[in-house]
Amino acid sequence: MISATRKWILLKISSFLMVPFMIWFIIKFVSIYDGKYQNIVEFFSNQTSTVIFSIFIVITFFTLLLVLVRYLKTILIAKKQENLQIFWFICRLLLYRLLQ
Repeated sequence: MISATRKWILLKISSFLMVPFMIWFIIKFVSIYDGKYQNIVEFFSNQTSTVIFSIFIVITFFTLLLVLVRYLKTILIAKKQENLQIFWFICRLLLYRLLQ
């Protein structure tokens, strides 16, 4: 499979997966927005909410990374190949730091 096709498919899958998590996040955010500090602590103390929120954040960062890579790769290809290698190194470093 071509690398661009694989990235396109991953972008579509991650975008599709992000929709229900985004709806869940908006509903929960509205419910805790006007709440007190105790409501927020209870929200993040609940294991289900914490797991779903963590999955949402991971999918969001993954989608963001795919979009940024696609966009910046298009820009950097017009420049030099060495710039692209520096960019990939920075992306990998950021992803490594996010997953730690």
